[in-house]
Amino acid sequence: MIKENQKILNDFNILTDGVAILIAMALAYVVRFFVMEGESGHITLAIYIQLAFIVIPLYLLLYAGFGLYESFRRKDFSKEFSLIIQANFLGIVILLTCLFFFKWLDLSRWTLVFFLLFNTMGTATKRYFVRFVLKKYRQKGFNIKHNLIIGSGPLAKEYLEAINKNKALGFSPIGYLASDRVLMHAKYLGNYDQIDAALETFNPDEVVVALEAAEFQLLPKVINSCEKAGTKLCVIPFYSKYMPSKPYMDDMEGIPLINIRRIPLDNILNAMVKRAIDIMGSLCLLLILSPVMIVTAIGTKISSPGPIIFKQERVGLNKDLFTMYKFRSMRVNPIESTAWTTLADPRKTKFGSLIRKFSIDELPQFFNVLKGDMSLVGPRPERPFFVEQFKETIPLYMVKHQVRPGITGWAQVNGLRGDTSIEKRIQHDIYYIENWTILFDIKILFRTLFKGIVNEEKI
Repeated sequence: MIKENQKILNDFNILTDGVAILIAMALAYVVRFFVMEGESGHITLAIYIQLAFIVIPLYLLLYAGFGLYESFRRKDFSKEFSLIIQANFLGIVILLTCLFFFKWLDLSRWTLVFFLLFNTMGTATKRYFVRFVLKKYRQKGFNIKHNLIIGSGPLAKEYLEAINKNKALGFSPIGYLASDRVLMHAKYLGNYDQIDAALETFNPDEVVVALEAAEFQLLPKVINSCEKAGTKLCVIPFYSKYMPSKPYMDDMEGIPLINIRRIPLDNILNAMVKRAIDIMGSLCLLLILSPVMIVTAIGTKISSPGPIIFKQERVGLNKDLFTMYKFRSMRVNPIESTAWTTLADPRKTKFGSLIRKFSIDELPQFFNVLKGDMSLVGPRPERPFFVEQFKETIPLYMVKHQVRPGITGWAQVNGLRGDTSIEKRIQHDIYYIENWTILFDIKILFRTLFKGIVNEEKI
């Protein structure tokens, strides 16, 4: 039933994606030549509609190639949106290349730009709406994927808790096979020898293997049984807690290797693009915010004796030390290198509390970005004193030093700044490191603008 539902959903997406492309082209034409009042004698709407019917098969093939007609039940919408953007950009590049080679260059470039924007937003909005409807549909018990669980240890328990906690995912356990009756929230179907009978009796949509390390020798038998029955199989490795969210597979003479920590910014092109955005962004922001910085410098100098710029040693990329700049918000004191700043810290000046409230004290860090010590977006850097403490007590803490630290980050826009949980901050930092994209950086910057600037500082 699930396979039939997925086919219906795919057919619906193909049909509506084609309609979205057609509407986007027509809307782009209207905006270009009626809203913007384009020049007379331009190509008619009928020609653009004909072009749309030509490019629809191209875009549908691209969508299929980018995996947009696969199940996104387990994936976040941001992943689907990212694939839509990539496919549409590639589509417009192919279209422009064909127009160039076939010498059909009388088309309005602005119309094609609008087409790219409208098609991307239209397709994404439609798919988001479909996700919303399916979520409500699954919460009511429809479009459910029934699965059989192999195992009863901590992995199986965590999996059960996850699917029971989020009913919108649409997973329902038929039961589990294990050497003993342990799990409370699933039906016990027998021991591991019963797998063939269970597959034949229940015909699950999916088998989820959650064997512990001591039981992993049973995996070949489970795989053979599932392949014989033609049942989809998923495996939760017993070492899953050490794996990244997106494991990267390598190959050495036919031997598969799993990279435990894949970092997209290790790619030279990705690193160059991010660095270019850092340089351009910091230069523009320094120019725009220069009046604010001048006023802040004067206010800092008047508010209390001492330097305008506070310099502090932090740990950055590859655990290298660098000097981070901030507008001084505290009175000069001898314990600034080891004391943890709190909301009610008596060392802060009134003016210091004001600029900290609106994160103005962080503005000099744009110079750190220009120098290459920091990035606009990344894990926040910490002082060496605390790094030495945290690396011994916080799991995976040192992973954050595999990328440049940032002025803002995924943890900060989720409310984890100042005197908050270090463990949760590291979880968010590692998620950012493993899932970095340009779009993710842009998302964080926008969220910083709207909810990450003003904090809980008391003035």
